[in-house]
Amino acid sequence: MRFSGRFPKIVAAGLLAAAAVALPDGMATRAAAQVAPAVTERTEKLDISVETVTSGLEHPWGLAFLPSGEFLVSERPGRLRRVSRDGKLSPPVGGVPAVLARGQGGLLDIALDPDFARNGYLYFAYVEPREGGSGIAVDRAVLNREKNTLEQVEAIFRQKDTASGTANFGVRLVPAEEDTLFITIGDRFGTRDKAQDVGSHLGKVLRINTDGTIPIDNPFVGQDDALPEIWSLGHRNAQGAALHPQTGELWTAEHGARGGDEINVVRRGLNYGWPIITYGVDYSGAPIGIGTAREGLEQPVYYWVPSIAPSGLAFHEGGAIAPWRGSVFVGALAGKALVRLEVADESVTHEERLLTDLNERIRDVRTGPDGYLYLLTDADNGRILRIVPAR
Repeated sequence: MRFSGRFPKIVAAGLLAAAAVALPDGMATRAAAQVAPAVTERTEKLDISVETVTSGLEHPWGLAFLPSGEFLVSERPGRLRRVSRDGKLSPPVGGVPAVLARGQGGLLDIALDPDFARNGYLYFAYVEPREGGSGIAVDRAVLNREKNTLEQVEAIFRQKDTASGTANFGVRLVPAEEDTLFITIGDRFGTRDKAQDVGSHLGKVLRINTDGTIPIDNPFVGQDDALPEIWSLGHRNAQGAALHPQTGELWTAEHGARGGDEINVVRRGLNYGWPIITYGVDYSGAPIGIGTAREGLEQPVYYWVPSIAPSGLAFHEGGAIAPWRGSVFVGALAGKALVRLEVADESVTHEERLLTDLNERIRDVRTGPDGYLYLLTDADNGRILRIVPAR
């Protein structure tokens, strides 16, 4: 078991639920909650306050920060919302395509183009219904804030594989340099051997151009038996992904099965081993693959046994929470915590678990433009939380 850290206690709390309101079209929206004073917690580095920006979100999945100061958040059942600075929820944004919300699937991650202020592009991933099952789709669109709708919606990626499973979809979207976009795709649970098949998108990290074309320097371009979108293979279910602020490399947080959750530095053309090697076992307790290592297969930077079910990953480099500068933060679903990792080069030197007394599944973690840390809680009445130094 490779983790350490102590479990801090929450010393003040109090949150009120949001009220449900019916829209004319029959879809549900929820008013922003009136919230009690922030929760305060003592951590190893500093005392923090955990503020509720808004509540009343149904299983929120992805979070982005608009230049206007608003938040843009996806809800797994298929709704996209704008959230004002004072926590008011918009009606569902129009123009979202049909979404299959079943099991772990639905409307998943969202991301803004790095040049959003100029071109207005945003990207969103979702599970689209298909004959015989479903597949991951990624679209590009422009947000019309005045009309509260998406315009110029166009497909830039469609997963080749149609699968019937309702788990292990992934998906995180990470815009990168030279107008490229990383996409993490899970193995869909019942088809894990596909993670080693370069003719399948399942169990891969993909890299495309933001217009949907293929970068010519992708590792499998020109190989007849391989899909050219593939950047790396042998992944199980990466639900956290972010670029390292100094190196620009992609780091991911990936679900194992029963144990074996991983942090990986994902590099061009490499094989990360699933399901040949893993530090976990099957849910039945049976072994998976050949063990924990094999020549030619990559080792994780860090792993968890037992599983925490990681979702969301963020590097903290801002000065707003200076004692945490350089830390990596990962949400935990099964672990119901926020995990702080101290990292030296590509080695994790220390782990601290935060917010355990909140008893919330943490779905996404982001560092905001103000330098504070923002979280999404995965619940019927999900929240956007903001972490700031205690005053």
